[in-house]
Amino acid sequence: MSFLIDSSIMITSQILFFGFGWLFFMRQLFKDYEVRQYVVQVIFSVTFAFSCTMFELIIFEILGVLNSSSRYFHWKMNLCVILLILVFMVPFYIGYFIVSNIRLLHKQRLLFSCLLWLTFMYFFWKLGDPFPILSPKHGILSIEQLISRVGVIGVTLMALLSGFGAVNCPYTYMSYFLRNVTDTDILALERRLLQTMDMIISKKKRMAMTRRTMFQKGEVHNKPSGFWGMIKSVTTSAPGSENLTLIQQEVDALEELSRQLFLETTDLYATKERIEYSKTFKGKYFNFLGYFFSIYCVWKIFMVKFWSQHISFILVGIIIVTSIRGLLITLTKFFYAISSSKSSNVIVLLLAQIMGMYFVSSVLLIRMSMPLEYRTIITEVLGELQFNFYHRWFDVIFLVSALSSILFLYLAHKQAPEKHMAP
Repeated sequence: MSFLIDSSIMITSQILFFGFGWLFFMRQLFKDYEVRQYVVQVIFSVTFAFSCTMFELIIFEILGVLNSSSRYFHWKMNLCVILLILVFMVPFYIGYFIVSNIRLLHKQRLLFSCLLWLTFMYFFWKLGDPFPILSPKHGILSIEQLISRVGVIGVTLMALLSGFGAVNCPYTYMSYFLRNVTDTDILALERRLLQTMDMIISKKKRMAMTRRTMFQKGEVHNKPSGFWGMIKSVTTSAPGSENLTLIQQEVDALEELSRQLFLETTDLYATKERIEYSKTFKGKYFNFLGYFFSIYCVWKIFMVKFWSQHISFILVGIIIVTSIRGLLITLTKFFYAISSSKSSNVIVLLLAQIMGMYFVSSVLLIRMSMPLEYRTIITEVLGELQFNFYHRWFDVIFLVSALSSILFLYLAHKQAPEKHMAP
């Protein structure tokens, strides 16, 4: 009886997560596109539902909700389903929609989709060879073989995003990094932009007048014919043609300059808005958040162990909520940046793949952050993986990502004032 009650609770929560994923898909990702393939929407929503269910089970482990046998069963079932989606279903449909967009392969798209999936499986399996990710006694078809390889990809992705986010968040929100932009700076740059636009218009007028003069003199239509005429046209040129070429080159250079000035003007306006925003209560809150992430970034870079072994339930909950929220925001921005009407199905499936691997890897890392008495079932379900390797791998990739982001943002911050000071 208790098993039925526990199962009804889990099914209800999964239905709610599925509905939220469905709404997010329709209201955010696909609000500007027509949904033609509902299988894409179902796969995305199912992936989101089972990913969130794993985080829910982590909270249930800490709170002691549900019977231990029920939690073990649902852990095992959720893990099997999410691995089936990530390793078999999503890669196959990605290949299927890629092949469907190629007209030459449209008639045999099922065959080529299978070939693409087999290619993915080959590289996916070879991925585990260089890493000490599991015990050698596991069979080739064991669940540990799949989750260990998914974990390597997901932990790498998490570390890259975390390293960049830990550096970019302070740079974005801290008032210390804001340039001092005044109305005089903006007006001076706008004046340069207007002068450049006037020069472009003036030179284009000169080009139009030159072409009109050449046309009136018959230099455009009265071209010499015959063999000697061709040689003469190659060896000689019209008096105004050289001027037109030079003027066109000047116009191209000025148009490129105008684009750069426009982007710099937009950047100055954005910086000024950030300065005004930093003076508000919300801006001061984000400024404090920036200092917090700065301390986190420095601590994570110079300390090998950041998370305490006996982390509290509140901190685990914060990690879970912020992970889901941050990932959804990142996925939405990424989708809008690169999607189109033809590639949208493939992009959504790729986002579902990234999301599933991200959440599976989060479970691997959060397991080490939980007290020993709460991680027993999770360890039994995940199998005898080399958990310490994933944490060391996360630290290495985080360090590389954070240092690379610091170098990139430092160079960008250093070059910004120089561009605005250029004459």
